[in-house]
Parts: sequence; structure tokens; C-alpha cells
Amino acid sequence: MNTLKLGDKAPNFTAKDQDGNTISMADYKGKKLVVFFYPAASTPTCTVEACNLSDHYGELQKAGYEILGVSADTQRKQGNFKKKFGFPYPLLADVDKQVINAFGVWGPKKFMGRKFDGIHRITFVINEKGIIDRVIDKVKSKEHATQILD
Repeated sequence: MNTLKLGDKAPNFTAKDQDGNTISMADYKGKKLVVFFYPAASTPTCTVEACNLSDHYGELQKAGYEILGVSADTQRKQGNFKKKFGFPYPLLADVDKQVINAFGVWGPKKFMGRKFDGIHRITFVINEKGIIDRVIDKVKSKEHATQILD
């Protein structure tokens, strides 16, 4: 796994969101962006994390952040996830893993003694110049917004 690091330039990406809209890094030029990667829509920990960001969306926006969630789920699954919980930010349906691989968050994982490849729960905080200001690789789902704002 070759995860992007502090000081790296965020990759130019283009992907479809839950509604089929094309979203790219260029859309956030001159803005602060939080890109959070999560293993799967509607799973318990991913739901807690996404809801925490949604609950604190106003504070994050006040601090100047745009939010973008990414997983390898289909548009339909992302759409259901967003609609069910009313997330105010887009969720990318990165089925072909182009964004996931560009940020380097796909790799070997261990869960309940089993080894497999999957998406690592990592968040990137990108500044107005498109440079990665912070990488949060020890995401605390219940207090993720606080981790970003601190």
C-alpha cells in the first residue's frame, strides 16, 4: 500500500457520485477539502463515521471544509446510504477503485484473524492549493469531525 503523505499533491481524480454526477478534484480548486475513505456503505462503523461528519457539517463548513466520502460501493448503494441518513455531502461510487488507488488506501487488511485486500479507513485533509495538510489514519468514528477540526 502506497498511501499519500503529508505535503503530497492530491491526485487529480474524476468519479461519479451517488446520483451519477461527475465530481473531480478540479471542482475543489481554491477550497479546503476533506476526503474520507471508508470500507463499505451502511456498515456499522462506516455509518457512525459518516453520521459524525454529517452531524458536525456546519462546524466543518464554518472552518472552510468541503467533505467528500469515497468507497467502492455502487451508485445505488451510495445513494441509499446518503438518502437513509441525509448526508449533506456527496459520496463517490468508486467501483473501479481509481480514486482509492490514486490515494493509496487499498491494501492488505486483517479482520477477525482473516487476511484480505480492502479499503483502509483513512481521511485526507487537503488545503486550498491541493496539498495534503494532514492524513488521519487512526480514524475515531464517533469523533471524526473533532479529529479534523483539531
